[in-house]
Amino acid sequence: NANPAAMNEPDERVIELAGLFGRLGRRLSAMRETDKVYHALTSIAVTEVPGAEFAGITQGRKGVFRTIAPSDELVGKVDQIQYELRSGPCVDAALDDSVYETPDLRADGRWPEFGRRAFESTGVISMLSFRMFFEDDADLVAAINMYSTKRAAFEDASRSAGLLLSTHGALALAAAEAHDKAENLLQALSTSREIGIAMGVLMARHKITRDQAFDLLRIASQHTHR
Repeated sequence: NANPAAMNEPDERVIELAGLFGRLGRRLSAMRETDKVYHALTSIAVTEVPGAEFAGITQGRKGVFRTIAPSDELVGKVDQIQYELRSGPCVDAALDDSVYETPDLRADGRWPEFGRRAFESTGVISMLSFRMFFEDDADLVAAINMYSTKRAAFEDASRSAGLLLSTHGALALAAAEAHDKAENLLQALSTSREIGIAMGVLMARHKITRDQAFDLLRIASQHTHR
């Protein structure tokens, strides 16, 4: 018979994931700038996802892809091959709403040309990619990607940690982008108010129209680069 006490003991992997969830929350919750969140995510991927030697984020909008916050220049080289071919784990994960893993790019029939070129130019063999979901931006697709120069570098623990990171990371990025938009809106409102005051002063002092006052400000702005 099973030991009742043993049945009530939490699974070791569950404990590890709970710890990772806590660490992610503490590190990401205080960040308010999207650039810092992106770099934190790739840094965390390298330290927290078993098997990951390098990490980066693929972002695509209207068919144009770019790599954000790569942990090493090798990441950009691998990704650029995918962007040229429009095929590979990072691109497919971002477009297919899925997770893609390859234990050996040299023998993976899904991406034969990409696998050959990526290995020959960078030595990368294993890759693991997760789609990141952004509900408030339908035009944006993204994936967080892990890379290794070892064969079959990623295991069940890697997939669990990567899924948690991609989910938590997308939420953190959404919060940071919302904060950036709010800051930009406040700045725009402040600037608009100051422009209105300056136009009013010019109109009263020089007896000119609103359009003439705006033209004077525009000319002054161009000359002073402010």
